[in-house]
Amino acid sequence: MTSCLLTLLLLPLVSVMAADEPAGCKIRITDKGLEMLRFETQKFVEEELSNITMPEMKGSEGRFQYTITDVKITELNLTHADLSFLPGVGLLFDVQNSSITLSFHRRILYWFFYDTGNINASAEGVSINTALNLIRDDEGRLKINNITCNAKIAKMRAKFSGTLGKVYDFLARFLTSGMRFLLNQQICPTLNHAALVHVNSLLETIPVRTEVDRFIGIDYSLLSDPVVTSRSLDMNFRGMFFDLANQNVSLVNYAVDPVIREYDRMVYLALSEFFFDSGMFSYYQAGIFQMHIVNEKMPKDLEMLLRTTYFGTIMMLDPALVEAPISLQLAVNAPPKTIIKTSGATVVMTAIVKVMVLPPGQPPVQLSSMTMESKFNAKVSMKGKRLAVHADLRRFKIFSNQSALESLALIPLQAPLKTMLQMSVVPLINNWTKRGVQIPLANGMDFIEEVVEYHNGFIVIGANLHFSKGLREMMEGNIQEESETNNTV
Repeated sequence: MTSCLLTLLLLPLVSVMAADEPAGCKIRITDKGLEMLRFETQKFVEEELSNITMPEMKGSEGRFQYTITDVKITELNLTHADLSFLPGVGLLFDVQNSSITLSFHRRILYWFFYDTGNINASAEGVSINTALNLIRDDEGRLKINNITCNAKIAKMRAKFSGTLGKVYDFLARFLTSGMRFLLNQQICPTLNHAALVHVNSLLETIPVRTEVDRFIGIDYSLLSDPVVTSRSLDMNFRGMFFDLANQNVSLVNYAVDPVIREYDRMVYLALSEFFFDSGMFSYYQAGIFQMHIVNEKMPKDLEMLLRTTYFGTIMMLDPALVEAPISLQLAVNAPPKTIIKTSGATVVMTAIVKVMVLPPGQPPVQLSSMTMESKFNAKVSMKGKRLAVHADLRRFKIFSNQSALESLALIPLQAPLKTMLQMSVVPLINNWTKRGVQIPLANGMDFIEEVVEYHNGFIVIGANLHFSKGLREMMEGNIQEESETNNTV
């Protein structure tokens, strides 16, 4: 009975904890970023509307019988187009007082007279109001879930050409009324298809759970629906790395939740200590923080110093080992920890260093075991949409795991081991971190003019956006990549 009561009391608490999972990565797109996107959106909408196809029209009016074919939109003038945030919903694309020019072919029979020719028509006072509802889908991906669209054409004019053009002017009102109705019926379905199919396919290029290299992957799934205000679109991502070989083993996020307060730039990226810690944890789980330094990898002066330091130990064990190769086995014994403060970011790492002698044809013999404590400065940078980290050794200390007396004897090894660390271990770390990891941004969009700010527990990168491709190119590129992938499979 007591256990059941306890379970009932704890269930709400567990639910709240699950719902309030801190974000390892946050992205804010501001109204300044949306202004740049407005031009690309307008261009894309114009291209979509230009592809509208309309059915053949047949009918009669009095003695007149007519057929309208080959309807084409020849020009769109979306002069008053705006893209803005719709609080609590998503995005609003609004067009007012714009115009559309069309041409179509006519065939008209009046009594025994048959006439053909082209009609140029213009739709004026065009208004289109389209609201896009943005959500998190079941895979944790940003998605357009629903569209509310209203289109209206205030008036439409038509000008006939041909031998009886002026005679048929009185038909203009009748024909344009039908044409205006049909055009009105085509605008919203066209935009609905463009958003739900083409734009959603572009959003699918944003990585959700993907490989970083052959050791680790990253989870960029959204934790909740995006938060939309009048000034910004805020998205909270899990931002967690994982070991590809053990994807169910992950680090619990106890880090400070990143906070973005600025609106001055087009886009902001915030990363918590957990983001970096999960990367180090995953590499640690993958076992890459291990090194065996021997033979040509061993600096000659360090080898000589090790032989001198442990000469007595070797003689006591077996004088025959004096000429045997000496090696260092270095293994990080706990996941490295990231500390972010306003002064910058550091990574603390602890490793066990074993001094081994390697007699030919025999098992290695351990001469000593020492603990190495090191602290690295971590410089975060962004290029395009890839985040990279460069580490520099800041502090280094070794001490014996056997006795305080041996720790004193290790003092002469401090400097050469530090040099070895800078020459061997630091490049190993930077080799994996310099490649960078892609942030959750669609293909064709990149960060430029980045500014990195350090806060207590997280960093914020403010930047402007650059479109290396138009929306149409980005979507067509995605379709081509999917086709090539399917063909490969």
